[in-house]
Amino acid sequence: MQQVTVPAAPLQLYDEALAKGDTSAVTRLMQEMLTGGAEPVSVLTDVIAAAQREVGRRWQRGEWTVAQEHAATAMAITATNIVAEHIESLPVSRGTVVVACAEREWHALPGMIINCALRAAGWDTTFLGASTNPLRLNQHLQDFGPDAVAVSCSVLSSLATCRRFIEASTAVGVPILVGGPAFGDDDVRARALGATAWAHDAYGAIAAMDALPPVVGPAAPLPDAAAAEHASLGEDHRRLVAMLRERWSLVAAVTTAQADTLHSVLDIADDVLHQILHAVSATLLTGDQRLIPQTAAWVADLIRSRGGDEMMLSELAGVLCQVLQEYPLANALIAKHFAAGF
Repeated sequence: MQQVTVPAAPLQLYDEALAKGDTSAVTRLMQEMLTGGAEPVSVLTDVIAAAQREVGRRWQRGEWTVAQEHAATAMAITATNIVAEHIESLPVSRGTVVVACAEREWHALPGMIINCALRAAGWDTTFLGASTNPLRLNQHLQDFGPDAVAVSCSVLSSLATCRRFIEASTAVGVPILVGGPAFGDDDVRARALGATAWAHDAYGAIAAMDALPPVVGPAAPLPDAAAAEHASLGEDHRRLVAMLRERWSLVAAVTTAQADTLHSVLDIADDVLHQILHAVSATLLTGDQRLIPQTAAWVADLIRSRGGDEMMLSELAGVLCQVLQEYPLANALIAKHFAAGF
């Protein structure tokens, strides 16, 4: 499919509608673009997805609240559904694909966009929705025998369930395409988990789907030691977060009566701690050590954007090493790579 870039004006109009919370304006713009001849995949990629990335950056910089982010996502879902309705009449010219979101992946929008893009490209798609249970996917594979599976994963905590999808799909010979922010900007994590292919965006998903082999073999086993420590970290996750909260002075600093909680890191402190542990777990699962400094940089940006003390970043590195003493692989990853992110 030839890539056609949507002009900047529609993206600007769409972004302005999101900022105002104007769902009616979003609806009108989508309808005008599609009836005016805009290519559906370009609308999905260059308007809806592009604006949603900026929404995430605004939250990270502290410019938008979680409520504003959620409202924008709801409008993006409305926009994607309009595109989906527009392409319903297009003929099916390729095979069947089941599209799913990894279990505990509640960000349905990326999966919806991929599902819609593949349908626009001629695939007969079935979208299983947010947080698809691996058993449900396995049942769908057994009952319908699709030609391929596509999985969206935005959060690091769901990479482990992506592995279960990969195992279920490849066990019956069905190729599986993965993508989403949790997989990063290349195929390293996807290959480590045993996926057949990886895609960066909707256009990449269309191209990768066309190149998939008809049949694949089972995914190779993961390294024993890393997989075992990954499982232990998952079981101990809540206790570790509680210990980190107790020992990190930042948490205490922003819970005083004098703290300006609107601009402090109180609202993101738990997100920070959960995300770091998920990054360590994902590194153990995939071997991609870049995740640790990347996550540290994300944490540093959040703290700085909310006026946090720079010293708290260095303190956090030490606290992490203390709390993870029982986990030698995880501890070594933090000691070696975390400070490199800031």
